[in-house]
Amino acid sequence: MSTTRPLSRTLLKVCGATGPRDIEAAAAAGADCVGLWHGVPGGPSELDPDGLAALVAAARPAGLLPVLVTFLADPRALAQVVRRTGVAWVQLHAYQPPAVVRALREALPAEVGLVKVLHVDEAGGCVERPLIGAYERAGTDLFLLDTATGDGRIGSTGAALDPSRLTTLLPRLRRPFLLAGGLTAANRPAYEDVVRHSGFRGIDVDTAARDQATGGFGIPQIAALARAWRTGTPVPDPPQLELSR
Repeated sequence: MSTTRPLSRTLLKVCGATGPRDIEAAAAAGADCVGLWHGVPGGPSELDPDGLAALVAAARPAGLLPVLVTFLADPRALAQVVRRTGVAWVQLHAYQPPAVVRALREALPAEVGLVKVLHVDEAGGCVERPLIGAYERAGTDLFLLDTATGDGRIGSTGAALDPSRLTTLLPRLRRPFLLAGGLTAANRPAYEDVVRHSGFRGIDVDTAARDQATGGFGIPQIAALARAWRTGTPVPDPPQLELSR
């Protein structure tokens, strides 16, 4: 990759907030966006509509952009959720087709951002690769590159995305992108070529943003991510306290 990104703030999205303490920790540690799960069956961070609305309301005054993270594929139902809660972005984190993006784009105000996840497997394959252009034409504002594991798991898996597997995918993108997939404060140097790509806008993290002892977002963990990925200087991942057994 020969293109370089203009100097700007690297966005940090932390994903899977479940309560006010997570919102407070994300804001205090310097995150920009917070991912809120709704419509992720069986997801550990799943929120009901009331819980989602409450955290959206808490995120905005804290200076965080609230992002709906969903597996839902019904544009009408999604538009209703957006109108009810006031989320700023919708992140389609499953295999929704371009037609869903198009219907959402037509149903939602222009200021609501649409994020489509592209799932990259361990061999570098991406099932959405043939549809990238269609997603762009349908109204996708931002892509998110994340890992699809060999056993079929997607979303907040903690599985690292091999940067060398992205070399054939990135040139196909005509929209900016966020990077996800096992990112930590310590492994920032491995992704230098990706960070320098002109389309790179930031990172999306769940596992490495958490305090292992509590399971919630941790201020030291998020602050370390922000420092490493915004300055380009790797820092050791903060120590974790194991729960006593």
